[in-house]
Amino acid sequence: MRVKSLALAGAALVALTMGAFAQQAPVKIGIVTTLSTPGGYLGEDVRDGILLAIEEEGGKLGGVPVQPLIEDDKLKPGDAKQIVDKWIEAEKVKLFTGIIFSNVAVATVPTILENDGIYVSPNAGPSNFSGKACHKNYYVASWQNDNLHESAGALAKKLGYKKMVLLAPNYQAGKDALTGFKRMYGGEVIEEIYTSLDQTDFSAEMARIRAAKPDAVFQFHPGGTGIAFLKQWAQSGLKDQIPMVVAAPSLDQRIAAAVGDAALGIALTSHWNTDFKNPQSEAFVKGFMAKYNRVPTVYASQGYDTAKLIGAGLKATGGKLDENVFRAAMMKADVQLTRGPFKFNTNQHPIQDWYEMKAVKGADGKVTLQTLGKVLENHGDAYAKDCKI
Repeated sequence: MRVKSLALAGAALVALTMGAFAQQAPVKIGIVTTLSTPGGYLGEDVRDGILLAIEEEGGKLGGVPVQPLIEDDKLKPGDAKQIVDKWIEAEKVKLFTGIIFSNVAVATVPTILENDGIYVSPNAGPSNFSGKACHKNYYVASWQNDNLHESAGALAKKLGYKKMVLLAPNYQAGKDALTGFKRMYGGEVIEEIYTSLDQTDFSAEMARIRAAKPDAVFQFHPGGTGIAFLKQWAQSGLKDQIPMVVAAPSLDQRIAAAVGDAALGIALTSHWNTDFKNPQSEAFVKGFMAKYNRVPTVYASQGYDTAKLIGAGLKATGGKLDENVFRAAMMKADVQLTRGPFKFNTNQHPIQDWYEMKAVKGADGKVTLQTLGKVLENHGDAYAKDCKI
C-alpha cells in the first residue's frame, strides 16, 4: 500500500512539474518607445508591428510566451532611462526593444547592457555603438544611421546632381545622416544646415536654400518635422525649382498621406516598401491593415521584423535568455523578413539591399511610394571593421 502511495505521489509530482513547464512564465520584453510628440507615430508603428507579430503567434515569439511592457519615453532621454531602470529593478526585465531616436538610445542602451540585458533596436542605429563600442548583447534590426543615408547619397550620385545643400537636425542621428550621405555622394556640398529636432518653422532655411541655388537638396527630418518641412517646401515654391533626394524617414507613407501633392516627384531610398512582392511582406501589409486600418510605414515593418528576429533568439534559448545561445541564433538570422535578404554584420548591424523609390500618384489619386529598383546590394556599414566582439 505504501509503495502504491509513493508511486501515486511520484506520478503527481511528475504531472505537476510537466504542467509547470508547459505553463512557463512569459519572457518580459521592455518596449520603451516614442508615442507622443510630433514623432509619436514612429513609435506607434514600431509598437504595432511588434504586437502584430506576437498576436500572429498567439502571444508568443519563436514558440515562447512573451509579455510586452510598453511605455512612452516622450522623446526625453531622461524619461527613457527612468523607465528602463524601473523595469530592470522591479520587473527583472532582461530583453528590451522599441527606441526610435538616437539621443534616447545613447542615454539608455548603456544601462541595459551594464545590467547584462539584451537590446534589439527596431530603429535607432547611432554610430556610437556600431564600431569600437559595439557589444555582444546589442543588435540593430533596422539600419546603421550612416548606412541608411548612404543609400540616398548613392541615389543622388546616380541621378547626376553635382551641387547640393544638406539639412538635418542637430543631434546624433542628424550628424550620422550627413556623414553617411556625403560618404556615398561624392559631389559638391554647397552648404550643411543643422536644424532643431523639434523645429516646425523652416522659413529661414528655405531662404538659404534659395540663395544657394543647388542642383538638388537632401534633408533628414522624420515624423512631424518632416511633414512641416515638405509642406513649407511646396508653399515656398522651391518644390517646382529644386529636386529633392531623401531616405525613408523623410518620406514615409504617413508623411506622404499628410502632405499629398507636396511629395510628388521626390526621390527616396529605403530597404522596404508596401509594394514589395515577397510573401512575408504581402502577408504583413495585409495583416497590419486588417488589424489597424491604416497603411504600415517602414517603422511598422521594422517593428515586425524585429519581433521575428527576437523570436529566433527566444526559440533557441527556450525562453531562458542565455545570451550566448541567443546570440548564436540571432547571428544566423534564420527567419524570413518583410524586406527580403538580410543578415547581421560582424557588429550586429544589418547587411541588406537598398532600393530607389519615387513619390507618384496612385490609381486612387493618392500619393504613393513606388519602388523602381536597387541602389545598393548586400550593403553593410563603415564601422563594422572596428568592432571586435
